[in-house]
Amino acid sequence: MTDANTPHRRPVRVGALAAALTATLAFLCCTGGAGAFFLTELGGDAGEQITPASLECTGDFEVDVTGKMPRFSQYGERQLRNAAVIIKVGQEMKVPARGWVIAVATAMQESRLLNLANSTVAESRDIPHEGIGADHDSVGLFQQRASWGSVAQRMDPAYASRKFYEKLVDLPDWQKLPLTVAAQRVQISAFPDAYAKHEELAARIVDALAGGAARTSLIAGQEVCDAAASGEIAASGWTAPIPGGVGSGFRTASRPGHNGVDIAAPKGTLIRVAATGRVLVSRCDPDRSGRHSCDVDGWPGKGGCGWFVDVLHAQGIVTRYCHMVSRPRVSAGETVEAGEVIGEVGSSGNSSGPHLHFEVHTDGDRSSRSAIDPVPFMRSKGAPLKGAG
Repeated sequence: MTDANTPHRRPVRVGALAAALTATLAFLCCTGGAGAFFLTELGGDAGEQITPASLECTGDFEVDVTGKMPRFSQYGERQLRNAAVIIKVGQEMKVPARGWVIAVATAMQESRLLNLANSTVAESRDIPHEGIGADHDSVGLFQQRASWGSVAQRMDPAYASRKFYEKLVDLPDWQKLPLTVAAQRVQISAFPDAYAKHEELAARIVDALAGGAARTSLIAGQEVCDAAASGEIAASGWTAPIPGGVGSGFRTASRPGHNGVDIAAPKGTLIRVAATGRVLVSRCDPDRSGRHSCDVDGWPGKGGCGWFVDVLHAQGIVTRYCHMVSRPRVSAGETVEAGEVIGEVGSSGNSSGPHLHFEVHTDGDRSSRSAIDPVPFMRSKGAPLKGAG
C-alpha cells in the first residue's frame, strides 16, 4: 500500500488537553522516501516505545497474594499486594478479568490502592491501616460508606473487594460499559469521569500480577488470550480496529517516515475504535496541493491521510485511522466506546488501494515525535493486529 499520511495538528498534552499548532513536519505515511511531503505534524523518526509490564498471556492467571510483587514506579509493594487481593477475590467469585481491571482502577482512584482509615471515624483508626482519609465516613480501599458494611468489614480488603464485585456484576451488560461508567455506577462518585485515567495502568498491573490476564477476551464463556477483534473487547479495554493482516510496517528501512502500519481490507470494512476515548480530529486531510478531495479514491503521491480520525485514550495514548472511504461517523469532541464503529475502510488520500493506516502515539501528542510501533503495543493489549509477527 502506498500512502503518505498525517494530518495537520497540534500536540495535545494530557491534563491540559490544550492544543497549540506547531511547526509543520515532513510526514511520509505509506510511501517511500521519494514521496515525502509536508503535512501538519504527522511524521518524524523519533518515538518512545511503551514496554508493558507483562508480555505474555500465560493462561494461568492465579495470583499469589503473599509472593514477590512486581515493581511499578507509581505504586509500592503494599499497594500492589492490595491489588493482588482485589484480583484474587474476583477470581474466587468467577468474575471475568475485565472486572479485575475495573476494580483495580477504581481502588487506584479512591485510595491509591491503600487501605485508608478516616480522621472522622474513630473506630477506623484503631484498625490496622495504611493512611488516613477524610471523605465523609468512607474507609478502605474503595472508600465505601456505612451502608456497605461495618467499619471493620469495609477496612478488610477482601470484604471491600467482594462488595464492589457484587454491585458490578449486577449492572446490565457491565462488561460492555466503558470502565469509568461501570465504576461510577458502582461507586456513585462526585467525580464520575475520574476513573478513566487509571485504565491503562490498571490493566498493566493485572497483567503483571495475573499472568497477562488483561489480554484476554471472554468468548463463548472462555477467557481467550489475544483474541480481541471484530467487536470483542479485551479485559484491557482494547480491540483490533479491523480484522486484517499487516502489510506495510512501522518505520521500515525503505520507509523510515512511515509512522504506523497498513492493514489491508476490502473497501467498506467497518473500522472500530481501538479503545474508549475522545475524538480529537475527524476530517478530510488536504492533499499535497491543498485540496480537500477525500470523496474520491486517491493514488500514490497524492498526499494526505484522506478521511481520518484521531482519538485520545487513557494515559495519553492517541490512535489514528486514515484513508476512510467517506466522512467518518464521529465528530471531534465526541466520546467513543471501545469497539464502536467510526468509519469504513477506503482509499482516500495518498493510497494505492483500500486499507487502514493505523497509528499509535504517546503523551497525548499527535505528532511524529510520539509515534510508536502499533504491532507490539496492540499485542500487549490482547488485540493483536493479524499477520503481525
